[in-house]
Amino acid sequence: MKRKKSNPLLQKRISILDLTLVPNHGIFAGERKSYKSTFMLLKNLKPVSNSHKGKDTIDIRIEEGLIKEIGSGLKAGKGEETHDFGGAYVSPGWMDMHIHLREPGFEHKETIKTGCDAAAFGGFTAVACMPNTKPATHTRDVVEFIIKKAEKLPVDVHPIACVTKERKGKSIAEMADMKEGGAVAFSDDGDPVFDSQVMRVALEYSSMLGMPIINHEEDLALSRPGHMNEGKVSTRLGLDGTPGIAEEVMIARDILLAEYTGGHIHVAHISTKNAVDLVRQAKKKGINVTTEVCAHHFDLTDEEIDKQHFDTNFKMHPPLRTQEDVDAMVEGLVDGTIDVICTDHAPHAIEEKEVEFIYAPNGIIGLETAWSITNQRLLQTKKLDLQQLMDKLVYNPRKILNLDQPEIKEGAKANLTFFNTDEEWTFDKKNVRSKSKNSPYLDKTLKGRAVGIFNKGQLVLNEIR
Repeated sequence: MKRKKSNPLLQKRISILDLTLVPNHGIFAGERKSYKSTFMLLKNLKPVSNSHKGKDTIDIRIEEGLIKEIGSGLKAGKGEETHDFGGAYVSPGWMDMHIHLREPGFEHKETIKTGCDAAAFGGFTAVACMPNTKPATHTRDVVEFIIKKAEKLPVDVHPIACVTKERKGKSIAEMADMKEGGAVAFSDDGDPVFDSQVMRVALEYSSMLGMPIINHEEDLALSRPGHMNEGKVSTRLGLDGTPGIAEEVMIARDILLAEYTGGHIHVAHISTKNAVDLVRQAKKKGINVTTEVCAHHFDLTDEEIDKQHFDTNFKMHPPLRTQEDVDAMVEGLVDGTIDVICTDHAPHAIEEKEVEFIYAPNGIIGLETAWSITNQRLLQTKKLDLQQLMDKLVYNPRKILNLDQPEIKEGAKANLTFFNTDEEWTFDKKNVRSKSKNSPYLDKTLKGRAVGIFNKGQLVLNEIR
């Protein structure tokens, strides 16, 4: 990477810890670097978007957080900070619409700051965070607290507010007030809205606000006390299982209620073949239903729990399912049934996971590895091309949440993700940016990496430690 001499009159923040060049990648290796500068030139990038296929190489000039000029062979002006990306891809900034930042209340697992560090390392310029905090995000003041804590960070944080007060599933929370405070959707994530009448009212009310209900699709009477997918593996291991029907029954109910009320139901972290079929048929009928899938659910199966000797980093909810279910997730992404790729990033402290499998909490971190898994399972296998993946990572999450779309064009706010598809790297503990380390991909060699983001006038370059 080439850097011009900085103008001392410019206001900028620079942290440089290692200046060792990575061969063929044009960016630094070592610690993360953050740059905040009024004038910046980003060189040798291949754009991918609705209108760019990643074939051409461009330069992008940024002034005061806006894309000032796009072209090839652009020359740096006086005092303009220059960064050469050596042919990396650039797209509008990615969004993960389903993560857990844990703050307020569970800062020993994650904070808004550390969660945004993990998001930036994973290539995400925006996240939507779930409300199972303490206090729960069921009042406007908690919504505004989260937004305030994130306002100076390079990642946009959009709170998802509770459907019901204190997530107890009994009475509807102050939805309109929380929307005015900045909430983008409603969910009692971690637990479903179990009462059908409460869900009906929630869908009717949220439809008037033009916002989706994101439900944790689980019939608790069918699922508990399951610790993994119910099937051949759980039987062999002697563990109580959670059957796929527990997810499917609740999805079927919510689809019917969405049809009846005209509301928008978004199915969180879909995981079974039959569930995908239910959403597919609902979409054909014109029902307002959308859905998302976590990267691990189109990559890993329940066999891993046996292979990895009850490693609790393979315990999440919904649980890892069968190969047939994994294949169905890929098929759903390919045919458009599944709208969004997300992570359900769920940090837990080491001591919480270092217990017997049945006592460990559900959940894994996923922000830092999502692109690598997506690249390996969908792009390298030619299931989806880069433009199609941008629909799942850039456009559809924001469409569902009614957010403005970032663009690569002159005059637009610079909201960008830089990434590659061929770099091999190891996701070991020193490369984890999250406060927690509960990942099934620890110490795995992965392919493809998000090399940085630009958002809110800040350039963040991600470097392998």
